[in-house]
Amino acid sequence: MGAVSGTPVFYYDLASPDAYLAAERIVGVLGTVPEFVPVLMGGPDGFRCAEEERIYRADVERRAAAYGLLPLRWPPELPPDSAWAMLVATYAKGGGRVVAFSLAAFRQAFAAGRDLGDRDTVLLAAAAAEMHPAAVLKGAGLRGVRDRLDAATTGAREAGVAAVPAVRVGDRVFHGDDELELAAAALA
Repeated sequence: MGAVSGTPVFYYDLASPDAYLAAERIVGVLGTVPEFVPVLMGGPDGFRCAEEERIYRADVERRAAAYGLLPLRWPPELPPDSAWAMLVATYAKGGGRVVAFSLAAFRQAFAAGRDLGDRDTVLLAAAAAEMHPAAVLKGAGLRGVRDRLDAATTGAREAGVAAVPAVRVGDRVFHGDDELELAAAALA
């Protein structure tokens, strides 16, 4: 397969622990900064039982340790309520701060164990990305920001994204943290 031209696209939702793992290592694996595209696809689907959730959490913790990330501290709810945080991520994308904000928000949720449904947690992540809280509060409430998030989610589904995290390289979509290396190979 020949090299693929263009920038790879990283689709994520801040509610996804797997997207957190992918976001922390994507630049190193791909060798380039992909376009970060926030979409509303949520975190892991509901667990059928406590044992299933325990197994999932242990797997994410194992992978985080293998990648050399900080030990995970889980938010109070899994998946966390990411709706407002995703609006802020969309607003941040318009101002060129989406990567910095998204990494800070992921770290608040999964390295600090804070609730993304709490506006103060999201504003703390925004401050880490040098975004003014008043501008964030106003920007995230704009209808245009909501429309952009909805359009990005629809566009992701139309591109073949079934779950997050996902990376699109050309017309191919790679799903999950464990397919980042395949996406990198498609870029090579």
